[in-house]
Amino acid sequence: MRDHGGNIDWARAHFGGADWIDLSTGINRVPYPLPDLPPEVWTMLPTMAAKAALMQAAQRAFATTAPGLALPGAQGAIQMIPRLSRPGQARVLGPTYNEHAAALRAAGWAVTEVAQLGDLAGADLAVVVNPNNPDGRIYPPQALIALSAQVGRLVVDESFGDAQPELSVAAHADERLIVLRSFGKFYGLAGVRLGFAFADDATIARLSEMAGPWPVNGAAIEIGRQALADAGWQQATVTRLRAEVAAMDTLAHKAGWHLVGGCELFRTYATPDAATAQNALARHQIWSRIFPYSDRWIRLGLPGRPEEWARLEQALTGQCQ
Repeated sequence: MRDHGGNIDWARAHFGGADWIDLSTGINRVPYPLPDLPPEVWTMLPTMAAKAALMQAAQRAFATTAPGLALPGAQGAIQMIPRLSRPGQARVLGPTYNEHAAALRAAGWAVTEVAQLGDLAGADLAVVVNPNNPDGRIYPPQALIALSAQVGRLVVDESFGDAQPELSVAAHADERLIVLRSFGKFYGLAGVRLGFAFADDATIARLSEMAGPWPVNGAAIEIGRQALADAGWQQATVTRLRAEVAAMDTLAHKAGWHLVGGCELFRTYATPDAATAQNALARHQIWSRIFPYSDRWIRLGLPGRPEEWARLEQALTGQCQ
């Protein structure tokens, strides 16, 4: 099994209890309100018109005119991209979301994790997550655009980028630059399983052939279309999240944790011992994320309802005692 957040079943089985707050994924816990859906999204196959309307909404939301494809999460693209070309030398800027390297290795690529952006140059395929998960590192768009000319193909995963649109290179997606976007994280609807890939016409055509005629269900198409067009909700959510990450950092500082980094949807902290910190939160039925490559880092998404914030504050107060 690959290491992931969201393993709330394991937490319940290991620690007991049912009323868990899952902060292990960085998914917005104040989700976009589900709209009333017409019956045909359940009873008919998705139409070309519906898919086109979703893609138009996505292009407007992500400020790009590049060809794109809706997929079952950014994960859908991550699993297909390694099959776009013959396996070669891949470099992944890490530590980062581990599915990129795992999918490449499964497809026969030789994968090297590197620590600096410049170390990606010369790779047949390079991967950058921007903002990075889990430490929140960011990379200027111009640096990424320049890098795309120094590698065979560059994949930029912007799954956590909704609140920082100035970082996006989606407008520059082409045959050497594939840009991935997630829907479920910022909109808090991960179960919808919706994401996007942007590139040139030929690359999108090949991904579409791999994905098949109906990779995204009708309900996801309609929910995504409406949410991506709702600029008022998007701006209000960014404003709320920015205030809440400041509140989260204050609570963590009082607990003696130090900020490693993050973005508007998650924060990663250095603790004296990450497993001990995770267990302490779990006693309050709050699930967090720790990492096999660090015995100090712990990552938390943001709570949602006021009672979730109250429980987190109580749990973190206990860290100081």
